[in-house]
Amino acid sequence: MEWIADKWHIVVQLYPFLLKGLWLTFQISIIAIAIGSSIGFVLGVAKTAGFRLLNGVINLYLHLLRGSPYLVQLYIVYFVLPATGIAWLSFDSYTAAIVSLSLYTSSYVTEIVAAAIHAVPSGQTEAARSVGMTRLQTYRYILVPQALKLTIPPMASIYVIVIKSTAVLSVIGISELTRQGEVAIMRMPGDIMFIYSLIAVFYFIYCYPMLRLSKWAEGRFGASAGGDK
Repeated sequence: MEWIADKWHIVVQLYPFLLKGLWLTFQISIIAIAIGSSIGFVLGVAKTAGFRLLNGVINLYLHLLRGSPYLVQLYIVYFVLPATGIAWLSFDSYTAAIVSLSLYTSSYVTEIVAAAIHAVPSGQTEAARSVGMTRLQTYRYILVPQALKLTIPPMASIYVIVIKSTAVLSVIGISELTRQGEVAIMRMPGDIMFIYSLIAVFYFIYCYPMLRLSKWAEGRFGASAGGDK
């Protein structure tokens, strides 16, 4: 009972700080997911347009971002770009976190959107063109609506990865959830495992509803996507 009372006292002490860190994690991840998904959607559609030069540029962008650790990308955005002397490339830590995480998110979303568009049966594109639809109309009314349904399961997994990647942001001074926990550990070095367990619980509280929402969306929209085929 004494052990439980001691740990509960730690929870009560740390709860406001961890909640503050969780709120900052939520802000940065949601903004980055929104911006990254928008960029990724545009690039994903463009990647399937069939323009060789454009595909080459997009593939280079994807290889650079997906082929390097997120931590390196974060350092480049926060430390290297400001060193160029270009004013609009000098970011504070909060902006650098959003910019780097948005680009990281977009690299995965691009591939997901492109793969989903390619997964739509080619016969539907041919049928659309045969009735006089333009390329733009084919994308707008045939390909994109069906592809978006197919992106739901993999997109949710990527979003959870993005949320967990915010733990790296502590290296540039962002007081997100992990950073708040590290500060608490410096105050209570004898409770390292317990504090890290608390951090894990807070991440779980954030990520689990998103996974459940993904399951619900997959059941509702994924079935209709299969039915459309």
